[in-house]
Amino acid sequence: MSLRSVFNLVAKKAAYAAGTPWTFLAAVSIVVLWALSGPIFKFNDTWQLVINTGTTIITFLMVFLIQHSQNADAAAVQIKLDELIRATAEANNELLDLEELDEERLEEIRREYERMAREAGDALERARACHGDGRDDDRVDNRGHDRS
Repeated sequence: MSLRSVFNLVAKKAAYAAGTPWTFLAAVSIVVLWALSGPIFKFNDTWQLVINTGTTIITFLMVFLIQHSQNADAAAVQIKLDELIRATAEANNELLDLEELDEERLEEIRREYERMAREAGDALERARACHGDGRDDDRVDNRGHDRS
C-alpha cells in the first residue's frame, strides 16, 4: 500500500472521527478536567502551557486533514458537475473547465447567467400578470405556462 493511499485512509477516518459527537464530548471533557485541575496546580504557567500546547498541536494537524478532505470533496463535486454538463445536450461545454478560466472570463460568464436569470424572472412575472396574481397553482406551472 502506497504512502498516499495510507494517508488517504487515515485522513478519512480521522476526519470522520473528529466530526462525531463523541469526539466533541471528549474534547469538552478534557477542557473541563484541565480547568478543574487548575487549583491543584495553582494555575501555574506549566498548567496553562499544557492546554495551549495540546490544542495548538491538534489544530495544526487538523488543518491538513481538513484540507485533504476538502480537496477530495471538491474534486468529486467538480467531476459530478462536469458529467452533468457533458450529459446535457444544451449545456455550455465551456463550463466544463470553468475553474481553469481567468477572472475576467469568469466575470463575463457570470454576467451572462445573471442576464438569463433576469430574463427568466421577467418572463415569469409577465406570465403571472397575464393569469392574475400567479397564485392559481392549478392553472399555471412553475415556469408560468398555462396548463388549462
